[in-house]
Amino acid sequence: MADTPHEEEFRISDPRTNERIRVPEVRLVGPNGEQVGVVRIEVAQRLAQEADLDLVEVAPNSKPPVVKIMDYGKFKYEAAQKAKEARRNQANTVLKEVRFRLKIEAHDYITKLKRAEGFLKSGDKVKAMILFRGREQSRPEQGVRLLRKFAEDVAELGVVESNPTIDGRNMTMVIAPIKNKSEAKAEQNAQRAANKEAARHARSGSDSEGEPADAE
Repeated sequence: MADTPHEEEFRISDPRTNERIRVPEVRLVGPNGEQVGVVRIEVAQRLAQEADLDLVEVAPNSKPPVVKIMDYGKFKYEAAQKAKEARRNQANTVLKEVRFRLKIEAHDYITKLKRAEGFLKSGDKVKAMILFRGREQSRPEQGVRLLRKFAEDVAELGVVESNPTIDGRNMTMVIAPIKNKSEAKAEQNAQRAANKEAARHARSGSDSEGEPADAE
């Protein structure tokens, strides 16, 4: 039997709202998060109607259940957008690769390190790989030491997801970013906005300094 429009609107995963909340008493939270306290359900529903908002059951297993006055349509939309963004960010996480030689020069190591830091800041994983040459393959402990040093140097931005392992003639280790794509993007946007605001203030100050003083 096909669902009616009313039945399609509410699924088991949806919280109960408004008249669908059938308990004698509830613990009410106001639209701004204020704790109203335990009230009869009729009072809570009336307050929601007076505010032109919805009454939503947010903790059905509490005794009494906790309900909140909110714009449920807006809440569902924002929750869906957050879920969509989380899925997109998860799908967009990229595994970047940084390659080392066992006997790498200090300046080359710094260059590779900065590149890896840039990847991690952007929310991407980093696969650190050591390329062994000839007899170097018989000294894996040196590769482990180099990769552990690398992990320590990027510890503020990433954590070891997989420890050093031998992969053919190479040794690899994966570093996962501490901040995900969404957090990294938000931080970058905030920094760009702050830079623009600072530049605007600098220009405004420069313009005011160049203005002639008013004659007395």
